[in-house]
Amino acid sequence: MPGSTWMARWAGAVLCLAVAVIHVVDQGGITATRSPHYIGVAYHVLEIAAAVAAVLLLIGLVRLGWLLAAVVAIGPLLGYILSRGPGLPHYSDDIGNWTELLGLVSLAVEGALLLLSVPLFVRSLRRRTY
Repeated sequence: MPGSTWMARWAGAVLCLAVAVIHVVDQGGITATRSPHYIGVAYHVLEIAAAVAAVLLLIGLVRLGWLLAAVVAIGPLLGYILSRGPGLPHYSDDIGNWTELLGLVSLAVEGALLLLSVPLFVRSLRRRTY
């Protein structure tokens, strides 16, 4: 396996884990659940998906790993926009809170993960690797 591919997979795994850590911190810990309940569940699903994506990338299941990594990046990006813009049902705490430091860090990490994962997922489709 070429070194650049291995490095990209490691970078993707680290970014996935960073997304998970950011959201664990934001929710107040691993066992905490944000309110409303559906937001808390979404956080936990995201954190698990990020960890699974990292593992898939590291063990070489790149097609599924990059696809899941892209989802891990897109989900919270959309959540950030919706929660700060129009708000979400029963959740208006973050409306207009566009400059929260942890949110901005999260955007940077998710943006980097998206820019890395999408082209590599497309490349994995062309190479027929699993």
